[in-house]
Amino acid sequence: MDTLQDKTDILKELHRDLARKYQLHKVAIEETWRSLGRKKREQVIKAGCAEGVVLKTPMDRSLGVVCHIIPEWNLRDLAELGSDYLLDHLKHRATNSLCDQYASGVHGGPGDAEFIINSMRVNRLRPTHAYPYSFTYFVNEERYGRSFRASDPAYYREMMDKLSVGVEAGVIVPQYTGEFIIERQLNMLQLLNILVGDILELRSSLKKKHTQQEKDEDTARMALRSLSIDPKPEKLPLTELASRALDHKTSLEEYVDLCRTEPTCLAPTVNLWYFSRPELVPDEKGRVLPVITDKYISIAIFEMVHNAVIGAAVWDYLHRLLQTLVDNNKQNDRAYRTIILQEIANISHFEYRRVQNLFKRFVQMGTGSKHFKRVFGAYDNGHSRVIMKVKPDTLTRVDPQLHYILSLCRVETDISRAIDWIQKLDQFHQTRPLEEDRMCLGEFNIFGELAIITSFFSSLSRSLSLPPINSKKGQTYITRLKSLGNDIESLKTKVDLLEFATPINNLLEPGMTEGAINVLDQCIVENAGADLALLYKELNEDCLLDMQERNEEQKATAAQNANTVVELRNKENICPAVQVEQRKEKQKTRPAHSSIYSSVAPASPANSSIKQFEEHSVFKVKSATFEIFTILLFKPETKKSIHWSAFVAAMSDMKFSILPKFGSVYTFLPPHDCNVQKSFTFHRPHGSRIEGFGLLWLGRRLKRVYGWDERSFSIAKDNKA
Repeated sequence: MDTLQDKTDILKELHRDLARKYQLHKVAIEETWRSLGRKKREQVIKAGCAEGVVLKTPMDRSLGVVCHIIPEWNLRDLAELGSDYLLDHLKHRATNSLCDQYASGVHGGPGDAEFIINSMRVNRLRPTHAYPYSFTYFVNEERYGRSFRASDPAYYREMMDKLSVGVEAGVIVPQYTGEFIIERQLNMLQLLNILVGDILELRSSLKKKHTQQEKDEDTARMALRSLSIDPKPEKLPLTELASRALDHKTSLEEYVDLCRTEPTCLAPTVNLWYFSRPELVPDEKGRVLPVITDKYISIAIFEMVHNAVIGAAVWDYLHRLLQTLVDNNKQNDRAYRTIILQEIANISHFEYRRVQNLFKRFVQMGTGSKHFKRVFGAYDNGHSRVIMKVKPDTLTRVDPQLHYILSLCRVETDISRAIDWIQKLDQFHQTRPLEEDRMCLGEFNIFGELAIITSFFSSLSRSLSLPPINSKKGQTYITRLKSLGNDIESLKTKVDLLEFATPINNLLEPGMTEGAINVLDQCIVENAGADLALLYKELNEDCLLDMQERNEEQKATAAQNANTVVELRNKENICPAVQVEQRKEKQKTRPAHSSIYSSVAPASPANSSIKQFEEHSVFKVKSATFEIFTILLFKPETKKSIHWSAFVAAMSDMKFSILPKFGSVYTFLPPHDCNVQKSFTFHRPHGSRIEGFGLLWLGRRLKRVYGWDERSFSIAKDNKA
């Protein structure tokens, strides 16, 4: 068996990645590197190394055999001002084939093979494993790095005689020598890939320096602290439940649209998704799957966008079901109500599990990284299986916050039990607010989603007679949703977005986000027949129609057999190819604004009352309030940020009631004299600062719900404070 094959495959991927980055960004890389001082160069170099440890000089022996394998990677030479030492090595590795690098080095110096053979002779570099009767092949790119083992000494001598030309040419070597050569090339290419990504990220940050205006927020902070969290589930009328589902559905649609159109949203979100992959969790032996290559960036973009659309689709269906219940109340159809309630119960549990899995994904790479392990060779839905290796209650005394977080990750914690853990975590943050900052950004954001579905289910349970979850009844939507999701997921390896997203922060450059999303859309339409939004919209409409038809069938059979239960009939089996063509025809005739996410793009008033409100209402507010809404509604693209407490104070100035829910989720209720009597919910941001795409998201929510824009506010003459 070829023991080096995995490393060789990764080596080839890393070489392709580096060549692509260099071809696309050569000028930017060179300009940025030459503009850096020595101290900054050293910082960038250290950032790409394990624990920031780098050789000080080529002869530095503090890192063991590293100086005998890649002595070039040392601070003295790499960071030297006025020198192109690093750029020369980058050019050599990015523009020459692996075979060429094997044979020749920078400026015609020793190639990797000659270097390693010399290091083995001079520095007594020795392998950790013996490879009897084995050799490695470096003759051409196709079979580069392949190793072979003869079954016995006689067969080995026979093979060496047949391959004598290659042996004499130095392109066939003992496997222990080949392993050192592969190790040298692998390390150099890995380090250069990381360094190039860091240089481009640094260039992006230098171009768009982030400046924050700090103000005195003591009053606002005191107002925020005075708010108390009411974790009690509310008993709400059906219309309010439907309205809340619609509010969150709209919020998620806004988020999907931001991911598709705003680079400042897509790039950081993809970055979180890329570095939280289950494959990066160490297994029981501490091994991590070798997946830090650029091809996984395309997959991360695909999965992230797809997941966001699924969330919006599920809440859209929940809203449709609740609205159907509202309409059904007028008809008093009890049988139909029973069907709908079972669907709502099952879908609520499904959405909770979906979000819980996302929460676990970020926790196992974040605050809980030491307490999870990947199960070698085991998979769940195409992803490596990760399990917890500690009982959360053993951490109660040493780390209460982690105890609560890990408890929320357990499979045993269903949606009803999650309420208690979320409340405990909230109460802990109330008494120790600084502990909240220990949560990583990804897990904090998803914690908000977890709190929203849990709180919503709690209100549903208190307001409606929800049946328990049923694995046989009311499963048609979930079954079809999973089936469609699996079909879409199978396309993720077909999408190549590296032209736009290598490295990930390249998405911040003009046209890159748009280009990546267009290619993603084209791939899905070509293979599935329609874009993501239409696929899930069609699913929701079909399932609702089937449920209505089932109800009519039950009515028709009720006279014959009162106990007859007619399940949702299966859709007629259609050949996949025919179904794709049918979808493509629908896609062609569909209005441009009719998708789940594109429908929210123009933040226009939803009804005449908002339009009148927008055109004629001007609020006289404090100067501080005016500035907050100016940032949110007028120039959200600027690199400012606002503190959450300042936003809460501004909404209080507008006479809104602010109700903190658990999970750092807040509901804002308009005053009685407001033309638009609609509340909206928002999750307090990590670190309590609203910035980046969070400003865009919140601004859009305010525009859509209340019709506000930059003309809606002016500073009161008698109150400048």
